[in-house]
Amino acid sequence: MPPFSFRRHAGWWAAVALLLSLVSLDAQAIPAYARQTGSACADCHAGAYGPGLTPYGMRFKLNGYTDTDGQGTKIPVAVQLTETHTAPATAPSSTSLTEGDLYLAGRLTENVGGYIKVEADHTGHNTYNTRLGNLDLRFVAKELKLGGKDLTLGVSVNNAPGFQDPIAALPNASFIAPGGVTGTLLNLGSPNSPTNRVIGATVYALYDKVWYAEAGTYRSLAAGTQDELGYNRNGDPGKLSDTGYFRFAYMKDMRRQFFSAGLVGLTTKRRLPHAAARDDIDDLGYDLTYQYLGNREHIIQASYVNIYERRDYGQRLPSPVLPGTLEPKRGSARDQTASLSYTFRQSYGVQLSHLKSTGSSSDARYPPFGNPDATSNLYTIFWTPFGRDDSWITKGNLKLAATWFRFTRFNGRGSNVFGAPPGVKGVDPGDFNAFSISASLAF
Repeated sequence: MPPFSFRRHAGWWAAVALLLSLVSLDAQAIPAYARQTGSACADCHAGAYGPGLTPYGMRFKLNGYTDTDGQGTKIPVAVQLTETHTAPATAPSSTSLTEGDLYLAGRLTENVGGYIKVEADHTGHNTYNTRLGNLDLRFVAKELKLGGKDLTLGVSVNNAPGFQDPIAALPNASFIAPGGVTGTLLNLGSPNSPTNRVIGATVYALYDKVWYAEAGTYRSLAAGTQDELGYNRNGDPGKLSDTGYFRFAYMKDMRRQFFSAGLVGLTTKRRLPHAAARDDIDDLGYDLTYQYLGNREHIIQASYVNIYERRDYGQRLPSPVLPGTLEPKRGSARDQTASLSYTFRQSYGVQLSHLKSTGSSSDARYPPFGNPDATSNLYTIFWTPFGRDDSWITKGNLKLAATWFRFTRFNGRGSNVFGAPPGVKGVDPGDFNAFSISASLAF
């Protein structure tokens, strides 16, 4: 009986490694912001290192990253280095400097600020790929009044729909998303996701400190531009046109508690590849977030995100099961994420996430079973010794984390997910499990 082949399924392992890194590495507080505002990292982030934002951190983001302590100009630069040991269930373990990041982040003028991440990702054999990460440049008008109520107006130019969201609940802002063979456009873990491969602009407003609204548009970057920015052309999201994005949310800061409820939508026409027939795609989702902040000794956060995608395919594929027939013209996908985290004294924490990706059946698009459903869980414990007002380093940060990424279902099955024939050892969802220990230093 042939053994499990790591090489044969290297593509899936790479996808799993990416999802693991999204959770364990991209959750960062940026010391450049702490130096600019005079506040400790823990003032903006529930766990001192992120990614969860406190209401204070949400306001800083809404204000275009421009708030300052008024003590002169600060250099808007920060650096992050991450060392990781990864132990997959059935693949070789590895230890390496997995990522080095440069942040150009902070205030340019009273009304202009931003966030630019340039990252160097380890690709094996002591080689690194440098690419442009998240981008969010803002112009904001603050301290306005409308009907006697506070009003903030802003414009965001960004490259990942949802990254600019102040609540940080959407996948591109929380860095937590389901993985599988399908997924919505708003899910950074989906195949051919537009994350960081598009450019767009949105206009947003916060009224009476509780009502948030945002609308804008995006277009995909040319394949050659993506390549120049460090992205493999195999992940090209295709040619997007007539793209619209909206976000509405109710945000209630109750000092010791915070609650939000939001809606998000994305509609586009996509050609993948660029010469293919056009697919009409519409995403619509909702999210709920609750934070118990108390006196910051015990912080609890719970969130739930549910995004549904409707697809009208430009081309009907021949059915591999019923020769002479065509598969349905319409399809769908759904991504759901439920997360619960607890942080003690903004230093010690645990996070549990349940991730589920489902979609309509298609024998042609999702071989071998025609079922794209996938379910996974993330379990993370972490320690952040710095970044608080009472720590000896308040403008720098360190995060030590242990993460277990566990699949329970893949390709709609709990075993033999690639349909190995009798006598051949199959691949089970648990074969994609991985455990990692990481140390991230930001200064």
